[in-house]
Amino acid sequence: MEIFFQNLLTNLSQPEYGLAVLFIASLLAATLIPLGSEPLLLGLIALNPALLWPALLVATLGNTLGGMVGWWMGLGAERWMAKHLHQDKVTHHMRALRWLERVGPAACLGAWLPVIGDPLCVVAGYLRLPLLPCTLYMAIGKALRYGVLVFGWQWLM
Repeated sequence: MEIFFQNLLTNLSQPEYGLAVLFIASLLAATLIPLGSEPLLLGLIALNPALLWPALLVATLGNTLGGMVGWWMGLGAERWMAKHLHQDKVTHHMRALRWLERVGPAACLGAWLPVIGDPLCVVAGYLRLPLLPCTLYMAIGKALRYGVLVFGWQWLM
């Protein structure tokens, strides 16, 4: 097991592997898979401080694309429900989510939040909120989260 972690840390410290692993972890972490990309981001920057800005960009990009995957899953769920469920049930679900419709794509700023962030992206797709503004708000929220995390961590260290 010690050799595994030693190899993992060695590979993470190399930009060609570390950034790719960070991208994949960030993308998967933004889907409904319970995974966190933050420790990987902090570890990569600790091992290779020169990768600070590329790592922030890659983590934000991967996490935003993962949020877009959630949006598309929500859109597919809405289409499936409209096709297979009785209209009364679909209408009932829509009334329960009306508050999110009022906020609109700006609600995707909360996509960075633990527990509710990933489902929020799915619900945005379900409600057919416009993808481009949702993606922009997701990216802003996720970039701010990673920035606060990294620069807060550096300030503490």
